[in-house]
Amino acid sequence: MAKLWQKDYELNALVESFTVGLDPELDQRLVAADALASMAQARQLARIGLLTPLEANQLVETLGQLVVEWSQGQLVVARADEDCHTMLENRLTERLGEAGKKIHTGRSRNDQVQTALRVYGRSRFLGLRLSIVHLAQNLAKFAATHRLVPMPGRTHLQTGMPSSVGLWAAAWAEELADLLVVADAVATLWDQCPLGAAAGYGVPLPLDREYSAALLGFQKVQNNVIYVNNSRGKFEAALLDTTDQLGLTLSKIAQDLILFSLPEFGYFRLPAALCSGSSIMPQKKNPDGLELVRAKSASLSAWSSQVKNVIRSLPSGYNRDFQETKEPFLRGLETAGELVAIVNLTFAELEVVPEKLLAGFTPEIFATDAAYDLVRQGWSFRDAYREVGMHLERLQKIDPITTISNRTHTGSAGNLGLGALEADLVARERHYSEEGFRIARALEALAGATVFQASRL
Repeated sequence: MAKLWQKDYELNALVESFTVGLDPELDQRLVAADALASMAQARQLARIGLLTPLEANQLVETLGQLVVEWSQGQLVVARADEDCHTMLENRLTERLGEAGKKIHTGRSRNDQVQTALRVYGRSRFLGLRLSIVHLAQNLAKFAATHRLVPMPGRTHLQTGMPSSVGLWAAAWAEELADLLVVADAVATLWDQCPLGAAAGYGVPLPLDREYSAALLGFQKVQNNVIYVNNSRGKFEAALLDTTDQLGLTLSKIAQDLILFSLPEFGYFRLPAALCSGSSIMPQKKNPDGLELVRAKSASLSAWSSQVKNVIRSLPSGYNRDFQETKEPFLRGLETAGELVAIVNLTFAELEVVPEKLLAGFTPEIFATDAAYDLVRQGWSFRDAYREVGMHLERLQKIDPITTISNRTHTGSAGNLGLGALEADLVARERHYSEEGFRIARALEALAGATVFQASRL
């Protein structure tokens, strides 16, 4: 089978194996995205007179057949194919002859790879943002359900002040909502079409880049053709930086759940179905899923750094080094989705144990409240602080629900402000759904409903 770059010599076998790397395995994910991009390329070439309408129709129809075959497991990227781009072009040439040989007109494998990654990444990142919204919504519901369930607030892991399960859970929901602000900015970067940049210097053809971008459902063309190439890796790094921030949040949630479900705390009870056992200790129920959330968040951080380290010293224009950004990008995107799913499942099944939470309300947890009682009597805070601190033995246990209810300022346990958070999340969910429908309409118009469904995008 011919490589896209094949000329009159054979590449050394070791060099070929080394340069192909993991592309055949990784590109299995990109087959449908690349086929859809090639459909847009065929329609564009027909629009400017470089393909006949019949040739364009044949190419689009055959590409659709290949997507369906791929979805059914009948089409696989083999090592002999080098990558999905070569595989698809070779299959088109086998089935259509000269028309198949024309599909690469006006593009390079550089913008072809980038377009496939943009189409795939845009879809998967939209799905990830939606899953983050759903997790944040479930955390907000969890917070509302347990709004006045007392929970010891801790600093330095030591008992600090009265808090609530509601305040604890709502904190994570708000953190995820803020993360979506960053994610939406990154999504805007990804919603630019690179097709037509070729090797980074354009081509001497009257390409209609706006037309091909619209066919693929992109909001705009990525304008400067050198920048298109220079953005490879940078856009992936921006997305992975977002997954890194997501991992930081989910890892801390996992750590809290692991810690507070220990028998010594017992604040929460993890469902047995989410815990694995020990090969030697019959009593063990291990929070392995949460432990791996914690560990895999480190992998997200590593993949983000890996991409940036690959590209940071490259000269402008295309360099083969970019190939090494594909694996961390694909793995990071998929892993982030898995972490959200595990944490979401955990909260759906998590059991709160009020009696254990109340047991943590020993008299010293009310020390700050006692100091503010003196402040309300006219004491300066510093004198009240010293008075209580010097006579901790006088502290008495008071009703935890009353004290957390009395915290009524914005964002405190007695005033979680869930209404504004929930409204923001509903608006984001609606926006993402509309964005998904917009993209789906474009891709269905390009490929047909059957092929679009088979593409899984």
